[in-house]
Amino acid sequence: MKMLKIANTVVLTLSNLLALGAERIPVGGQAVIEGVLMRGPHKWGLSVRRPEGELWSTSWRNLPWTATGIWKYPVFRGMATMAEMLTVGMRALSQSAQVALGEEEKITPREMILSVVVALLAVVGLFVAFPVWLADRVAPLLGASGLLKHLVEGLVRALVFIAYVGVVGLWKDMARIFAYHGAEHKTINAYEHDASLVPEVVARYSRIHQRCGTSFLLIVVAVSVVVFSLAGGGPLWWRALSRVFLLPPVIGISYELIKWSCRSGRTGELLMKPALLLQYFTTREPDLEQIAVGVASLHAALEEQESFPVAAPERPEE
Repeated sequence: MKMLKIANTVVLTLSNLLALGAERIPVGGQAVIEGVLMRGPHKWGLSVRRPEGELWSTSWRNLPWTATGIWKYPVFRGMATMAEMLTVGMRALSQSAQVALGEEEKITPREMILSVVVALLAVVGLFVAFPVWLADRVAPLLGASGLLKHLVEGLVRALVFIAYVGVVGLWKDMARIFAYHGAEHKTINAYEHDASLVPEVVARYSRIHQRCGTSFLLIVVAVSVVVFSLAGGGPLWWRALSRVFLLPPVIGISYELIKWSCRSGRTGELLMKPALLLQYFTTREPDLEQIAVGVASLHAALEEQESFPVAAPERPEE
């Protein structure tokens, strides 16, 4: 079960690759197992709740991959962000698993590798190959061809993702990860509104955030409809493989659209409004202890820039 939880978390990590890359303010985050990863201007911060209840925190230097070479230019910077977040997200996920699961359930390197492999296969199978296969069967029934067929494929991909999130969200362990996702959003919303970063105050803020990676699924779907159509036809295996190879430019173009929406004020907010509804599937209302983890993580990420109280609420009596 622990490997399945890690595999599901990896799938959600892969779906949130853009969550930390398109900020107006250099702060972003991601939920991990019993914890939250945050990115500040110069550091990554990670906080995890131990099985005994204490908070474990660490931080390391943030050296953006988009700072040099072609990776600082439009489209390419989105690809670099994707690779960076995959690397950092896996590191944070591995550390959170080791801390949160405790000595008795500690996951071995072999189990971690197997979990990641299972997750990658699930991503390719569920979100790449299956939509291509199903579109082949549904499109003729609708009389769709060409670009319309690719639109059907994109809609199937979006519906599969929503169904997947809805099903795994029924699992208690994954619901907790979704709650940490909500804690991350509330913490960032409070920070961006200059609020006092204590759990009781942070709890008043929304668990929905415009820059969340899951909110951008509709943008990615729209961009993929156009980009994937360039691969043309061919057998199922070729079209599925071409989607994998074309994913980086899809991410890069989507990244630029996301940055534009963040800079476009009310217009950008209105265009992103339908996508924000997806966050009601991928977040849950966190409790004060989970919010305290989010605040501690942000504190670790910003410790060189500023200081603020990180007051964890008292644990209730059992």
